[in-house]
Amino acid sequence: MALLFVMGCIFFPLLFALLCWGLQNHSSLQMERPEAVLVASKLVSSVQAVMASTAGYIVSTSCKHIIDDQHWLSSAYTQFAVPYFIYDIYAMFLCHWHKHQVWRQGKGDFFLGCLLMAEVSTPFVCLGKILIQYKQQHTLLHKVNGALMLLSFLCCRVLLFPYLYWAYGRHAGLPLLAVPLAIPAHVNLGAALLLAPQLYWFFLICRGACRLFWPRSSPPPSPSQTQD
Repeated sequence: MALLFVMGCIFFPLLFALLCWGLQNHSSLQMERPEAVLVASKLVSSVQAVMASTAGYIVSTSCKHIIDDQHWLSSAYTQFAVPYFIYDIYAMFLCHWHKHQVWRQGKGDFFLGCLLMAEVSTPFVCLGKILIQYKQQHTLLHKVNGALMLLSFLCCRVLLFPYLYWAYGRHAGLPLLAVPLAIPAHVNLGAALLLAPQLYWFFLICRGACRLFWPRSSPPPSPSQTQD
């Protein structure tokens, strides 16, 4: 069975590499690298689908008793196909990357850079969790870190999206409110889906900041407690 796993580890990546090479170098095709990657990944997926379907048909038609009957191909193909799902993760990453490159066509690095800067708040969030884990909530460091986390999250995650719309509007000569109507609907949808969780997390951060900087005073002791 280990041999089948090794064969799968070799077969699927090798098939993908050969297809990419052939699609780029065949005289009648000569695809660019991004296009070749997208087509090759779909061809490998199709090959695996045909093989899996064939194995499934053979196994299912060979088992007369639907509970107790066994077939050697069932476990054999499973061992062989496991590497495909590992390969598929890498192939999906390549496809996503090349789709992004084809869609951008070498443009939009400004927007990508702004989106990457959303991670500015992450170190402060992580430090806050570490301080809480070690019960340092009442230290000056925790309060300073909380203020920086709140400010960085607001600027780099919440206000980031209005800023991107404003920057595009300034480039295109449009007022801010006219930008959503001037760009594709899927861009607006994607921005809304990205902004929604940021607003929720920012609400949680604000609630935590209120508890940190304005803690509720403890209730006065009851008469029975003072008598004790």
